[in-house]
Amino acid sequence: MSLTTFFTIKEDVLIIRLSGELDHHEATILREAWQNKLREGTVKHVILNLEEVSFMDSSGIGVLLGRYKEIMQLGGELVVCAVNPSIERIFNMSGMFKIIRLEPNEENALLSLGVAS
Repeated sequence: MSLTTFFTIKEDVLIIRLSGELDHHEATILREAWQNKLREGTVKHVILNLEEVSFMDSSGIGVLLGRYKEIMQLGGELVVCAVNPSIERIFNMSGMFKIIRLEPNEENALLSLGVAS
């Protein structure tokens, strides 16, 4: 199964909705698309909705860490939302939740960044 990516911008927040499997091959494609959106210059924060992600390996974690660093340089924040239990377990084991905030859904994530949903 491949990864489907949908990008939306709301004010200064890039919302990324993923569906499918985030493996090595898909991680490369996601990294390039995500970086292109960040280069457009209107984005400060990113919300990553993982509700429909069924699989993620270390390549996916690597993409998130790299984009996390870029977003921090912009003075922004990366927020992850709607994580299913298997993906949450990967985030907990990798320590990702020590640096990236988890919100239950997109609405809460937007509100936490000061954007009305």
